[in-house]
Amino acid sequence: MPFIKVYIHFVWSTKNRFPYLHNPEIRQQVWNHIKENSEKKDIFIDFVNGFNDHCHCLVSLGSDQTISKIMQLIKGESAFWINKQKLTNQYFEWQDEYFAVGVSESQIETVRNYIKNQEVHHTKKTWNDEYEELILRHGFVKIKDKS
Repeated sequence: MPFIKVYIHFVWSTKNRFPYLHNPEIRQQVWNHIKENSEKKDIFIDFVNGFNDHCHCLVSLGSDQTISKIMQLIKGESAFWINKQKLTNQYFEWQDEYFAVGVSESQIETVRNYIKNQEVHHTKKTWNDEYEELILRHGFVKIKDKS
């Protein structure tokens, strides 16, 4: 059995950043479902939380798991479940794009606390501001729209 400890901080938004998850009760149901369903698929989510238009997950990858497969399983199944449960008034979708950055062992608690405090964090900063900050902090290159 391989011994692997690779943590990834995933962040993704709702389609067009629409605030589908507009109240704390809906958000908590979604985060709980994501965590419970991921456990069934042997995806270890250390922590999940977010706000009305996006989600953060701290995930420890297994030996046979890939970033793209984890995102496909979490996002696809949770969107299906949200629609099946009729948690939103409109058809719910996650945006195709996502962030995934590695987290060193020494930063796990910092990232965990950052994810835990999303409700408070977003009283001071919008998702657009956070998005721009993530792009800059992690050195992602934004691709300009070609239209």
